[in-house]
Amino acid sequence: MRLKIYPPLAIHELGTRENQEDFIYPELNKATAADSLFIVCDGMGGHENGEVASMTFANALADYFNAHINSDEPLPDDRLNSAIAYAYGKLDEKDNGSYKKMGTTLTLLFLHRGGITAAHIGDSRIYHLRPGKKILYISRDHSLVFDLYQSGEISYSEMKTSQQKNVITRAVLPGDDNRVKPDIIHITDIKPGDYFFLCSDGMLEQMEDDELFRLLSSGGSDEKKLRQLLAATSDNNDNHSAYMIHVESVTHEDSDDRNSVNEELTAKCNALNIKSIKGNLDDDSDDSDATQIARGPEKVSHSRRPRKKKTLAWLWWAMLIAAIVAVAMWLALYGWQGNHIKKSAPDTTTEAVQPSSISNQPMIKRKPADTVSRESAARAATSKKSASRESVKSDNSTAEPVTASKKAPEVEPEVTEANN
Repeated sequence: MRLKIYPPLAIHELGTRENQEDFIYPELNKATAADSLFIVCDGMGGHENGEVASMTFANALADYFNAHINSDEPLPDDRLNSAIAYAYGKLDEKDNGSYKKMGTTLTLLFLHRGGITAAHIGDSRIYHLRPGKKILYISRDHSLVFDLYQSGEISYSEMKTSQQKNVITRAVLPGDDNRVKPDIIHITDIKPGDYFFLCSDGMLEQMEDDELFRLLSSGGSDEKKLRQLLAATSDNNDNHSAYMIHVESVTHEDSDDRNSVNEELTAKCNALNIKSIKGNLDDDSDDSDATQIARGPEKVSHSRRPRKKKTLAWLWWAMLIAAIVAVAMWLALYGWQGNHIKKSAPDTTTEAVQPSSISNQPMIKRKPADTVSRESAARAATSKKSASRESVKSDNSTAEPVTASKKAPEVEPEVTEANN
């Protein structure tokens, strides 16, 4: 992959401060389209110390890159870490042993045959923007307020107004045996027209991500956009510095590593991933998604309010389930009690009408007593007629005559009982 860029443009403003602690490489008005290394450092530590730290670290990195790293080759992470270790050593040489250590942040962008490598330490930022489409990458600040935002303690907008907004959790310091390492990301999804924007936190003092996105997506030359950036930050108090790198063309070659993966999609150092903005990296998304993506941090936050709504939703469902269970238990208990009462209640109607001769038969339908009496009398009469016919038949046959005479008396008691 061969990348060609337009002449890079830089901002290096003092603000209302007495000294300039930011440092940019290449220095102001010295960058050309042939450059491949860009650095923005924001120094800290008071008068002169911050300026020394940022300038020393940036120049040391540039010296190592110019001597040992070739942009015609992909940049392995171990080579980048070697450059950073060299710069740490140079910073140690400047340490005056004071109690208040000087230090600096770091943002670094390097264009090479494998794509672009970006690295950062602290709260200075790196952006990858596709004008009119989306923001693909925002480096995650190493700051206390971002940690609080990520854990849901404050909203995204509250980071701007928090009293702890200037506390960073990772910085380049001299004499530190546990030297912090940068977050490194490899970017291969690069298209003509893309912008890469490196800046110190002072640049964003009065500018939101969506404002930067709209400005770089507007028409006009890069020089016009630079003037708009200067006008938008003219009232900033802090030092503010930036580099704007505009991609002119991208040429893919047969020697490109086809297995390379664009890490913007999953990198933990991409603040867009931490904000969980869905769909903001879809290459097929249309222009209508751009504003939503740029404003995503304002709409999608881990503040306490969304978590409260989630808790209330679970409580509502729990109460609904409990109510359903209670109703089911009441219906089951009511049914059991009804069956129990039905079984235990005396069946007076059945007892009043059941004759002894049919007491062992199942009762399918209850009948009045007089109906039962009439039916018993009818059955008795029928039995008597049958007995008479059998008697007559037996007299004319050769069978034993005693059979009919034996059976006839058995009917008499039943008939008598029915008539009574």
